[in-house]
Amino acid sequence: MPAASQRLSWSAIPVAAAGRNRRYTLVWLAAGVYWAISGATRVVLALQALAAAQIAYADLPFILLVGFGYDLAASLYLVAPLTLYLLLVPQRLYRRRAQRLLVWALLALSFYGLLYLAAVEYFFFDEFNARFNFVAFEYLVYPTEVFVNIWESYPVAQALVASGIATVLLLWWLRARIAAALAGESRLGQRLKPALIVLAALAAVQAGIDINTGRGGRNRVADELAANGIYSFFNAATNSRLDYPQFYLTVGPEEAAARVRRMVAQPNVAFLPGAGNPLARRVSYAAPPKLLNVIVLLQESLGAEFVGAYGDQRGLTPNIDALARDGLLFANTYSTGTRSVRGMEAVTASFPPVPAEAIVKRSNNEGMFNWSTVMRENGYSPTFIYGGYGTFDNMNYFFRNNGYRVVDRSDMDDPGFSNIWGVSDEDLFRNALKVFDGQYARGERIFSVVFSTSNHKPFTYPAGIEGVKPSGGGRESGVRYADYAIGRFMEQLRQRPYFDDTVVVVVADHGARVYGREDIPLPSYEIPFIVYSPRNIAPRRVATLTTQLDVAPTVLGLLNISYDSVFFGKDVLAGGADQRFALFNHNRDIALYRGGGLNELGFRKTSAARRYDPVTRRQSRAEPDDEGTKDAASVFQLAYTLYANRGYRLY
Repeated sequence: MPAASQRLSWSAIPVAAAGRNRRYTLVWLAAGVYWAISGATRVVLALQALAAAQIAYADLPFILLVGFGYDLAASLYLVAPLTLYLLLVPQRLYRRRAQRLLVWALLALSFYGLLYLAAVEYFFFDEFNARFNFVAFEYLVYPTEVFVNIWESYPVAQALVASGIATVLLLWWLRARIAAALAGESRLGQRLKPALIVLAALAAVQAGIDINTGRGGRNRVADELAANGIYSFFNAATNSRLDYPQFYLTVGPEEAAARVRRMVAQPNVAFLPGAGNPLARRVSYAAPPKLLNVIVLLQESLGAEFVGAYGDQRGLTPNIDALARDGLLFANTYSTGTRSVRGMEAVTASFPPVPAEAIVKRSNNEGMFNWSTVMRENGYSPTFIYGGYGTFDNMNYFFRNNGYRVVDRSDMDDPGFSNIWGVSDEDLFRNALKVFDGQYARGERIFSVVFSTSNHKPFTYPAGIEGVKPSGGGRESGVRYADYAIGRFMEQLRQRPYFDDTVVVVVADHGARVYGREDIPLPSYEIPFIVYSPRNIAPRRVATLTTQLDVAPTVLGLLNISYDSVFFGKDVLAGGADQRFALFNHNRDIALYRGGGLNELGFRKTSAARRYDPVTRRQSRAEPDDEGTKDAASVFQLAYTLYANRGYRLY
């Protein structure tokens, strides 16, 4: 068949569907281009997941069929504005040159954006094993750091050029059909029916489909591949401030409080009668307090998988390994989430990872009970020291309004090296030592949270460090450099007169990235937690289940500081190892883990029970666990209620 005939027969499909309304051919073309781009993106990501053994060939029918359903749903949202425009533009204006040029320009921009977005999805999935989610939405709040990081970390220029070339070719291929659509004639009455069909279909999708409709539940990666990136992004945007009781399982308020009280109880704890917060309790230690300086090195993306003391054989962390050998090593420690702000709320406030945003980023987060509350009551002068600009993720506001003096990049003169995320870890620690020296000279007790930035894309570092590539070295160079900087810091700290009276805590904010098929892939949450003070704490390895929620209570216990508490975490060394639990958040899913059982709570009030084998590091389905589900719901529900009512305080 001649090419011209092929073009006519191809375009006849939408024309027949719309009668004389050729202008609606534009809707079909826009939707068809989107289906092709989104489908191709899904196939590429699925092939990548197959190669990494994250999915099986048996998952492909589910991924492709459900995925096309989501693509259809997303396309209705995308073409709805175009449909309304084509409905309302009068015929006398429709065929004018300016209107035609506007449509060509809008189609070009749309096709270009969709093609470039496909490239962005590829790199996002490679990093997070997920379609666009809360992380993607939250990052857009801070475009300077995020976009510069993307530019430095990925082949953005090549993707932009390739998208431009593909857009030109696509428009050239569709030029006859677009021109025919722009030449069509129709009356308002003729245009109304097809427009109403599109809008009615959109209304049906809005009422009957949500982010969980197509989830199979067997394989998280397969569910993510079946999802649609644009649909997932806007779902995250509209649900970034979730009302927990509306979307997750709940129990009665009194039952929730009673359950959580049992969960946080320990032999050295007495609950305070009549307190407004049901968790208010007195934590007591018989020995006299040891008011040592405390320096917390909160390490960016340092998963336990990279640390020799936790079993890695690559020799990436000789300095951290030395601290672990001579210090207190918690060998079974988990983060609560996969973002830095989750690590901050857990380590500094012992607060659960309630969906969707961390309290660090939420409004009304001032004056919350946290680690600094206890330290200030015992004569310490808390500081938060960060190598980047603390406006990112609302860090400066949170720490300033919760008892810390903030020192960030704007206070650090002449760094030897920096990138978009902040000064190098060496510069960070050098400035931190200046702060500590000043505090010591003024007779202040030091308590500081020092948050690093270097172990992060774009993975660029100062030159001349053995084993560390200045750029292009990836995660291994990031870990090596983080370890190198800690080693340098410890060398300099040992020369200070206050070293013998100082406790150094090394703990990660989260792991490197989320791996695995499960909704809550536990190995991705394994992190180091080491307490080092050779004059005051004997070396020891603790295998008890530990979480970031336990960092503050455990260190306070090592100092024998008695205090009133509302922490959700507990002193790992104070007994009750059989009552240990850990809490997790991943995107919309939350979970409680204890005794090998994982109780998951999902969006739209779903729940699931699983078993986890820490030896094989695999999960399996388990029989429903009503008690575990109620405990999980209780702890997250109570945490949300306390936050929402501004009740995360002692009184």
